[in-house]
Amino acid sequence: MFKNLPSSAIVAVSDLDRARAFYAETLGLESTGDDEELLSFRTGSTRLIVYRSDGAGTNQANAVVWGAGQDFDAVIGELRSNGVTLEEYPDMGMQVAAGIHSTGEFKAAWFKDPDGNILHVNNM
Repeated sequence: MFKNLPSSAIVAVSDLDRARAFYAETLGLESTGDDEELLSFRTGSTRLIVYRSDGAGTNQANAVVWGAGQDFDAVIGELRSNGVTLEEYPDMGMQVAAGIHSTGEFKAAWFKDPDGNILHVNNM
């Protein structure tokens, strides 16, 4: 039923102006429109929807994941130059060095938006 339908990631935030600055300026996402209730950004061939909610930042797992492929190291460099702090999760069973988690050829990093939503980028 859903296999041919497009999907979007949706992230709850407490402050749309602060979220707009983070997602557009810090992460470099292109706005595809917004109104008083939500923001919409293009990310690859999909959209990221950001909306205001009192439940913002309460998730304890990934909210959004990006596959950066060969550009992983460059993306990490940009995140760091934009002041983003990488999170470390040593209990995941991966090697962790300077916020980069790895196992074999796989590399991943987690970081948070201003509301504490957990965002993830990897080299897939």
